[in-house]
Amino acid sequence: MKIAALVVLFIISIVFPFCGEESNDKDSSAKSDNSAASGASDNEVHGKEIKPGDVTISSPLNAQWVTDGKSTYDVKCQACHKLTGERVVGPGWKDVTKRREPHWIMNMITNVDMMLEKDPEAQKLLEQCLVRMPNQNLTTDQARHVLEFMRSNDGEK
Repeated sequence: MKIAALVVLFIISIVFPFCGEESNDKDSSAKSDNSAASGASDNEVHGKEIKPGDVTISSPLNAQWVTDGKSTYDVKCQACHKLTGERVVGPGWKDVTKRREPHWIMNMITNVDMMLEKDPEAQKLLEQCLVRMPNQNLTTDQARHVLEFMRSNDGEK
């Protein structure tokens, strides 16, 4: 029985990643544009910090990006994150876009190591969740699509 419990804990620590709960650092100066993070190619994967001016927000939502973001969520995120406020391994996604800046969310998706090294809020989240979010190897564009899906989940039109 003890071995089974240890195996389960080991699997959880490897498979189910840390992801930060959200705090309120939302800036009201989002831009209206339908582009992903500027300067990012479709093939660019983690490593380059996304700055506040790099992410543009559209209104209305880009329906194709919402669909693509949901597909990514279904494959890479839903094992650890619910679309409600319920915490599984990582926090629920309800209202995440109302509590976090777009560039912060995208950096947590594409630059987890950098965020855990530099960002005090990300460090607090690691202390709470006790499991690091793994690098999912998403491109900047894929992360932008996940962000668009998150915005849709939070009721934006």
